[in-house]
Amino acid sequence: MIDKEALRRKYRAERDKRLRPDGNAQYKRLTGRFAHYLTDPYTPVAPREPRTDHVTVAFIGGGFAGLVTGARLKEAGVADVRIVEKGGDFGGTWYWNRYPGAQCDTASMVYMPLLEETGHMPTEKYAHGPEILEHCRRIGKQYGLYDNALFHTEVEDLEWDASRSRWTVRTNRGDAFTAQFVAMGTGPLHVPKLPGIDGIDAFEGHSFHTSRWDYAYTGGDPSGAPMDRLADKRVAIIGTGATAVQCVPHLARACRELYVFQRTPSSVDVRNNYPIDPEWFAGIATPGWQRRWLENFTSNQTGGTAEIDLVMDGWTDLSRRIRARYAALGPGEMTLERMAEVYEESDHEKMEEIRARVDAIVADPDTAAGLKAWYRQLCKRPCFHDEYLQAFNVPGTHLVDTDGKGVNRITPSGVVAGGREYEMDCVIYASGFEVGTEYTRRTGYDMTGRGGVKLSEYWSEGMRTLHGTHVHSFPNAFVVQPAQGANLISNIPHNLTEAGATTAAVIRHALDGGFTEVEVTREAEDTWLDLLRTAPPPMRFLPDCTPGYYNNEGQAPSPWSLLNVGYPAGATAYFSYLDRWRESGEFAGLEFR
Repeated sequence: MIDKEALRRKYRAERDKRLRPDGNAQYKRLTGRFAHYLTDPYTPVAPREPRTDHVTVAFIGGGFAGLVTGARLKEAGVADVRIVEKGGDFGGTWYWNRYPGAQCDTASMVYMPLLEETGHMPTEKYAHGPEILEHCRRIGKQYGLYDNALFHTEVEDLEWDASRSRWTVRTNRGDAFTAQFVAMGTGPLHVPKLPGIDGIDAFEGHSFHTSRWDYAYTGGDPSGAPMDRLADKRVAIIGTGATAVQCVPHLARACRELYVFQRTPSSVDVRNNYPIDPEWFAGIATPGWQRRWLENFTSNQTGGTAEIDLVMDGWTDLSRRIRARYAALGPGEMTLERMAEVYEESDHEKMEEIRARVDAIVADPDTAAGLKAWYRQLCKRPCFHDEYLQAFNVPGTHLVDTDGKGVNRITPSGVVAGGREYEMDCVIYASGFEVGTEYTRRTGYDMTGRGGVKLSEYWSEGMRTLHGTHVHSFPNAFVVQPAQGANLISNIPHNLTEAGATTAAVIRHALDGGFTEVEVTREAEDTWLDLLRTAPPPMRFLPDCTPGYYNNEGQAPSPWSLLNVGYPAGATAYFSYLDRWRESGEFAGLEFR
C-alpha cells in the first residue's frame, strides 16, 4: 500500500529544495565568449545577394512546422512558398541537435510527420537523429521547398503594409522582401541557454553546448561512431534532462572519467526500442494509416476512448492504468474528487515502479538513491531509455548529485559542487533551450501589425489567439504551434500537422475568393480565450511539482503560462473540432476582405 500523504510530503520537500527566486532568469544567453556556440558547425554559409522580391507565403522556421505547412500549401496548389531558416538546411531542432544518441522520445510512427505522403518506413520504433534529419530533407525535396528557401537567414523585422495588404520581411542578410501571407513556426527549442553559474566564463579547458556538439574535439559523428578522442579526458556534463539521458551512455563508454552533475533527476522509464519489421509495416501501412495512429495515440495518451493501443509506449501506459482504475469504480464513485484520487494513485504506482527500476539496475546504492525522481510523472518531461541508468555502472562514470542546489561555480580548471572542486578537461552544457521566455524574445524579432500595434504589446498579458493560430490586428499572419489549440505536449508534431493544414486551407480559401486580407475578429478571439479559461490548470502546476520549464521554474504562473493551455475537452476533441471547422469552408471567426 502506497502512503500517499508521505509521498506528497516527500515531493514537496524535494520541490522546496529547488525553488529559486530568479526563475527563468537563472539562465543566460550564449553571448561574449560563448557567442561562437551559436555559429553553424555543419554547413558553410553560402554568399548570396539580398532578396527584394515578392512571394505569396513566407514561412519563418524550417523545422517540422515549416515543412508540414509548406507541404500542405504545395498540395493546395500554392506554389510560391518561401521558408526562411537560420540553420543551413531544413530540420529545425533536428538540424542543431546532433549530439550522440539523439532520438525522438515519442514513437517514430506518430512523431515523424508525413510518413505516409513520403512513403518512408522508420527504421526503429524511436528513430535516431540522423534519420529524422534526413526525413526533413526528404519532405523538402519531395515538395519542392528547397527551390525558394533562404537558409542561414534570421528574420529581424516583420511589418504590415496596410496600403498594399502585405507583409515586409527584413532579415540579417539584408533582405527586404514582401509576402501576402506570413506564417511562423519558430518553436521553443532553438535558442540555447546556459546555467547562470558563477565563473562560467573562467574555465580554461574545452566546453560546448549539446546543441552544437564538438565532434572535432570528441571524435565520432552523429551516426554513432565512437568518440575516440575522449579516452584520456575528464569530462563534466551539467544537466540531466532528456538530452543528457540520451548522450550520457555514449560519453560513459568514451571518457576516461565522466562526471554527471545533477540538480534534479529525470524519471527514466523503459524505452524498449527495436527495429521496425518491413513485413509488419507493409501490413499496417494502408491508406490513412498515419492519421489513424496519430488519433489512436492522442486518444490513449489523453484519456480518450480508444479500445486498442497501437503505439504501446510509456506515454500511453499511465493512461491505460488510469482507465482501468476508472472502469473499476462503483456506482456513484465517478465524481471529480474520486477521479482525481484515482489519477494520483495511478501516478504514484507508476513512479514507484520507475524508482524501483533504478534500484534494480544501478549497482551502487548511493548513486541509485540520487537517481530517483521524487515528483509526479508529468511534472517534468518523462524520459525513456534502456542504457542511461546502466551507464552509472560503467567504471569511471560518476553521479555528482547536488541535492537540488546545482553547481556552485566554475573555476579555470574545473567544476565546484558541494564544496568540492572536480578538475576537468572538458565541460559539456546539457542545459537545454529557452522555453518559458517571451515569444518575441525567442523569435528574435517583433511584429508590427495593423495600426502599428506590436505583437509584444498585444501579448504583454499573455498570448491571444483563435486556435493558437490567428491573431487579431495581425492580418494574413499565422502561428503554427501547440498552445491555445490541442496543447498536446507529448507529441508536438501532431499539433503542427493540424495547424499547418489549417493555415494552408485558410490561405487557399482567401486566394480562391480573391480576398487580399484575412483576420480573426476580436470577438471570436475573446470568445476563444473565455473558453480556454474554463479548462482546469495543467497538472504541472500542482504544488508538489518540482521546478522546471514545464511549470515556469516553479514560480507563480506568468500571464503567458496561464494562457498556455488547451481546449477544455482535450486534444482529441480539439482535433475533431478543428477538422469540422476547416471542412465546413466557413472558417467561423475569420473575416475575409
